[in-house]
Amino acid sequence: MPKDVAKQLQLIKRGTIEIISESALRKKIEESLAKKKPLIIKAGFDPSAPDIHLGHTVLLRKLRHFQQLGHKVIFLIGDATGLVGDPSGQSQTRKTLTWEEVEKNAKTYEKQINKILEIEKPKLFERKHNSEWFSRHGRRHKEHSPFSFEQFVELAQRYTVARLLERDDFQKRFKENKPISFLELFYPLMQGYDSVKLKADVEIGGTDQKFNMLVGRDLQASYGQKPQVVITMPLLEGTDGVQKMSKSYGNYIGINEPAKEMFGKIMSISDELMKKYYELLTDIDLSSVKKMHPMEAKKALAEEIVRQYHGEKKAKLAQADFEKKHQDRDPFTGVKPRDIPIDMITNHPDGFLLSNILCSPQVLNLVKSKSDFRRLLGQGAIIVNGQKISDVQYRLEPNKEYCIKVGKIRFAKIVIRKAENS
Repeated sequence: MPKDVAKQLQLIKRGTIEIISESALRKKIEESLAKKKPLIIKAGFDPSAPDIHLGHTVLLRKLRHFQQLGHKVIFLIGDATGLVGDPSGQSQTRKTLTWEEVEKNAKTYEKQINKILEIEKPKLFERKHNSEWFSRHGRRHKEHSPFSFEQFVELAQRYTVARLLERDDFQKRFKENKPISFLELFYPLMQGYDSVKLKADVEIGGTDQKFNMLVGRDLQASYGQKPQVVITMPLLEGTDGVQKMSKSYGNYIGINEPAKEMFGKIMSISDELMKKYYELLTDIDLSSVKKMHPMEAKKALAEEIVRQYHGEKKAKLAQADFEKKHQDRDPFTGVKPRDIPIDMITNHPDGFLLSNILCSPQVLNLVKSKSDFRRLLGQGAIIVNGQKISDVQYRLEPNKEYCIKVGKIRFAKIVIRKAENS
């Protein structure tokens, strides 16, 4: 375990939104080092859908960071809480799942986490199910006592309805006269009780889990334990760049998807989202990414992520396949970019803004107007070197070759040269 507290904090803080509180985390790390006792780091995953996607890996990678620092992580499968359904971010009551659905989904999680976490080292990893203390369901937990009515009463007494209704999701639904089930009110208490049972020092979750994790702090204090530190991580947007990554939105990238498919999906994200993917899904130095051309950076990102889950060889093959399909031949027209004549543009008077070059009648004249340009951007219809452009201020660099496609049939190949006197 690294003895430098500052270095531990530096790795832990990468990509985080909030730490409640950093001073408490520092103190826990200092005590851990002094006693040579690893911290217990908890993250819960309700198996509401099968398979793990890159959105899940934001938390899993942060758990991996803690393992690298010598701490013990607990991968908690919320099979019991999964039956209830997390109300976080929900505008209506979730459809409840059956034990069969939850267990089937949970098995896919268990098979896939070894791609990220060190699961063979008991000092660094433990897998738990919260049905161990909430239910006697299944042979796996028959040795445990089920959650009794007396325990339910004791837990319910430790929190007020008024506090639970403070959460934004419930307030909004209450004002809109939308139903809130008692089960949903009990969910934060169940998640908080998980922290009590595990004696967690730190809990990691998405920003939508902040309320639930703070309930865990309160319950730990109520049960005489030191409150856990809460670390919130950002929710990762999916390939649409708008909604959080989710199977229900159809914008997810599964870690078990074929390498070529994964590579292609990553290449479809926007430049702006690419920066977030680098920070949350890789350990690559972000300062080095800023020096790269966006297209080069995105290829490097796709290759790195595919390599993590499929290995070096498949990552290289996926990149070669992508370049063959999307850069050697246009997927809509079948035209090979190398067969398109090159336009040489010397110092356009309005600068190197893509919008100026595409809209100017004196240059390419591929787009009628700036408003038309913005509309096409929003539709993902402007592609430069195989990459969808979303930034209205996107600039081209001099002395580089660009293959530009607008819609399905308009395309051009250009090289910009700086005038000698400029």
